[in-house]
Amino acid sequence: MTTSETEKSTMSLAELEQRATARRDRPAYGQDALISCDRLVRIFTADGIEVQALQGLDLLVTKGELMALVGASGSGKSTLMNILAGLDEPTAGQAKVADCDLLSMNAKERLRYRREIVGFVWQQTARNLLPYLTAAQNVALPMQLRGVRGRAKKAARAQELLDLLGVGELRDRRPAQLSGGQQQRVAIAVALANDPSVLLADEPTGELDSTTGRQIFESFRAANEELGTTIVIVTHDQTVATEVRRTVAIRDGRTSTEVLRRTRVDETTGEEHLIAREYAMLDRAGRLQLPAEYTETLGMRDRVALELEPDHIGIWPDDSTD
Repeated sequence: MTTSETEKSTMSLAELEQRATARRDRPAYGQDALISCDRLVRIFTADGIEVQALQGLDLLVTKGELMALVGASGSGKSTLMNILAGLDEPTAGQAKVADCDLLSMNAKERLRYRREIVGFVWQQTARNLLPYLTAAQNVALPMQLRGVRGRAKKAARAQELLDLLGVGELRDRRPAQLSGGQQQRVAIAVALANDPSVLLADEPTGELDSTTGRQIFESFRAANEELGTTIVIVTHDQTVATEVRRTVAIRDGRTSTEVLRRTRVDETTGEEHLIAREYAMLDRAGRLQLPAEYTETLGMRDRVALELEPDHIGIWPDDSTD
């Protein structure tokens, strides 16, 4: 090895040590996150057969985010949503929402959590609203269940939310008198009634046409921007998935890839361009899921060759049989 190569190698090791030190000085995992899932596991047992719906999933969501979760059927995304909503309990791992530990809550704490900390919007429009109550009465009901006093106070809050979501003039109509899109906007108002820290929505545009779906997404955006509510949407709708700044894909019960979007302004023309970049997710055990199209293109399977460089890790197909 030449002198210059030795210096280069020494510098690389020094840089790596500096970076390792910087990583050790970072805040603890999830310390600043509103939603924190750490190696989350959910196992279902039926007829003596175990099915792992979540297999060590990691996820962090910061306060004020509007993000989407995507994945194929059976990937685990709906299981995750049910856990975050307090409707299901994890088997192992850690899950916290707004400092509430979802693994240690008792029945009373879980009920309070569902009423005060988290709001939920179902895919089925009919599941979100009571058919014999008007839109305003549906929105006021969660406040009544929470123990909020004062009819005028509840009515004012209901009107404020319905106006924000563009259905204020429909306050006295019952669900059967509303279109599917109008029902979903009222449902969002119901979920926001108690000013939750997090709003969760499971396929909220699944029963709607594309135009109405975009309107529903704009309602979520209004809630996010005007109220500062953190919103997580599970969706198959690519229009919704590409409208948010962050989309996390779940595959085989783990977070696999993440797309981050930002707007860049051209210094010459002043035009705005949307920049999207996809990242593979690295869990705390050092595992990552490479996109299937990458591994298939390069014929990667079973094992791969790795090489550590100063600023990256090289990954190659296994060449041990060459």
